[in-house]
Amino acid sequence: MTLYIDPPIWPGHGRMWSHLVSDVSYEELHSFAADLGCPPRAFDGDHYDVPASLYDAAVRAGAVPVGSKELLHRLTAAGLRTPKGR
Repeated sequence: MTLYIDPPIWPGHGRMWSHLVSDVSYEELHSFAADLGCPPRAFDGDHYDVPASLYDAAVRAGAVPVGSKELLHRLTAAGLRTPKGR
């Protein structure tokens, strides 16, 4: 059970965002995100968009900080990547 989070470098809606993914299951991801306080609408197909204000809390709760390329690699290797446009 590992959750990964990339740095909050993604701009949107006047804030910076991170991506949170699981390398095990969507159930694990949904549970972790709910405990973190992310609303269900923050789920974007295969990851959660996490505002920069929750980044430190996510790491304290156990999410492993990785770069964006590593995060994508882990998500793809786990078979949980959803192709864009779906």
